[in-house]
This record gives sequence, C-alpha cells and structure tokens, in this order.
Amino acid sequence: MNQSAKIMGISFPKLTLNESLQILNDVVNRNKSELFHVVTGNPEIVMSYQSDQQLRKIIDEAGLVTADGIGIIMVSRIKGEQLPERVTGCDMLIRLLEMGNLKKWSFYFLGADEQTSLKTMDIIHSKYPKVTILGRHHGFYRDEEEQRIVEEIHSLGPDFLIVATGAPKAEHFIYKYKNKLNAKIAIGVGGSLDIISGKVKRAPLIWQKLNLEWLYRLIQQPSRWRRQLILPKFALKALFYKEKNGGNTIKQ
Repeated sequence: MNQSAKIMGISFPKLTLNESLQILNDVVNRNKSELFHVVTGNPEIVMSYQSDQQLRKIIDEAGLVTADGIGIIMVSRIKGEQLPERVTGCDMLIRLLEMGNLKKWSFYFLGADEQTSLKTMDIIHSKYPKVTILGRHHGFYRDEEEQRIVEEIHSLGPDFLIVATGAPKAEHFIYKYKNKLNAKIAIGVGGSLDIISGKVKRAPLIWQKLNLEWLYRLIQQPSRWRRQLILPKFALKALFYKEKNGGNTIKQ
C-alpha cells in the first residue's frame, strides 16, 4: 500500500493528526541535535513549490509535510490517493500545547503583531500553565533584528519553535537558520496566533466538518479574496498534473 499521496510533486504522508503528533513526540524524546522541520502544506505552498526552487529544496528536505488545506485532501481523493484528513498548523499547535502541558515542553513563539503576540502568551499561560514559554517575538521585525532573534532562540534551546509569519516566509526562515536555531522541532503555523488570541475567529465546527472553513474566513476577512483565487487554479492544475517518482518522505 502506498503510504503517501503525491500532489504536484510533493509527497504527503497518509497520516492523521494523532499519528503526526506521535511522530513529533518521538522526535522530542530522541533528543537529536538536528532540527526537525515540519511544513504544513496548503494549496498556496504547493503552487509556490512549482516555481520557487529554494522552497522546493526546503520541502524536499523537511522532516514532515502535512496536508493543511481541504483542497489537498479533495485532490488526493479524486486521484485515488485517499489522504485521511487535514492536519493543519492551528490544530497541530493546539494539540502540542495540550501535550506540552502534560509533558512540560518548552516553546518559543515568533510571529503576529506585538499586541497579538502578548495576548497569545497570556492565553497560553492561563490555559496551559505547565507549558514553558522560553521566549517570543513579534513577526514584524526589521532585517537587522533577525540575527539577534536567531541568537536568542539558540541560547534558549526550545523543544518547539513556532513560526507564525506566514508562508513561505516561515519556511524560508526556518531553513535558513536550521543549523543555528538549537530547537528540536520548528513549525510554520500561518495565522494560528491570531486565532488563539481571538483576533481572528475560527470557523465553527460545523463549517469545518463541511469543509467550508475557507469560505468562513473569506466572509470574516473579505480582503483575502485575492488569495482565494489560487484555489481553483490549484485544483485544475493538480488534477491534471503528471506525477513523477521520488520526492520527500518522512525523515526521522
């Protein structure tokens, strides 16, 4: 049985959220020095992968690529590949915080605006008191501040580096400094801090179950309509894309 579904050159492992979390739990427990990079792959990432050679290298070398986006799931099923479910950056982060509260994991958060970052930390402190927040920084830093942020992360050595600066900026940052960050696992989580802080309201569960979370977000943030135009383009291209052998796999 094929253990992954290939979508426009990217191999998505056929893993549930729980199975993905187990992999990350095992990585933390192994105490390896090499950074484990998790890419949450949505249609935008897949489309950028086609033309961004650096992003292609990043994804091919990633420890784990998850199917973050109902478009990925739908295309896989139409092509007979059957990815089991979405594994989004937001869902993964919330579950990691729940697990971290039991296992006393440490986190560093990079991303969102200053007010949202601070509010998110307050909420995490309240809901997950046994999680250690080693540090945080907003995502609107100047270029000349970047090295200092990297040095701070390195000195703190978190179990998880959570980067919420948007894709593919987060992926490029993690890859650029992967040998300097001194974190066990790094994950780009898009706008997850906006959701945890309450700045952006996540779709109700019924919308999520109906695979209409994208529509809910568009209603909440009409300015996203230009970004949403990529979805039909992705669907058409992905359905007729001729896949080749090879590609990324889970690296443990």
